[in-house]
Amino acid sequence: MDGLTLEGRTAVVTGGAGGIGRAICADLATLGARVVIADLDQTAAEEVAKSLDGVALRVDLTDPLDIDRFVAEVGPVDVLIHNAGVSIVEPFTESDPAGWDLMWKINLRAPMQLTKGLLPGMVERGWGRLIFISSDGARAGSGGEGAYAATKSGLFGLAKTLAREAARGGVTSNVVCPGPTDTPMVRAVADKHPGLLDKLAKQIPLRRIGQPADIAGIVAFLCTERAGYITGQTLSVSGGITMH
Repeated sequence: MDGLTLEGRTAVVTGGAGGIGRAICADLATLGARVVIADLDQTAAEEVAKSLDGVALRVDLTDPLDIDRFVAEVGPVDVLIHNAGVSIVEPFTESDPAGWDLMWKINLRAPMQLTKGLLPGMVERGWGRLIFISSDGARAGSGGEGAYAATKSGLFGLAKTLAREAARGGVTSNVVCPGPTDTPMVRAVADKHPGLLDKLAKQIPLRRIGQPADIAGIVAFLCTERAGYITGQTLSVSGGITMH
């Protein structure tokens, strides 16, 4: 099918060495993109890069100076996937403001700074794709994730604003919200709460936890020419546990 290729495009995926990030990188590479795996874990990023003939670049998303260094090093970028994220699950009244700061830096401030650094080049070249990976926990609310939801929900306003501001430059901006997905981060939470994944699966109309590939498919499509008329949208990939 025409328009379903990313040949000649460079795509950056933050958190590209993680569960969903790896799946996104694989799909983008399959479509022909040159994929830059941006991650704090350099060793894991290099493993992904080697498997995809991509490029691994370390970046500390908590450090504004390191983000600036990354922007200068990576060069022209056509596709920017803000996939990296951190979650601390705890009742809000018992939460530590130090955790709020960590989530704010990685989940919201880093996407803002990276976009500010890389978007002007997209607009100048007349083509670009911005994808923000948020969460259905931010869209619908989730017990124990107050601060996480607050930082991730900030991506909605950012993405919609950028969709308006960058449209004349041929750049689209969209948000993808995974529901419960089988990732190392979710597994870490589930290990502390036996039976959690089975309980979640029973609440999902499709009766299963999402897989990273479920998220990667819609992300890859939104990066293609075929999705060029989709911008400013928030799409849930949740097996129907949330419907909008």
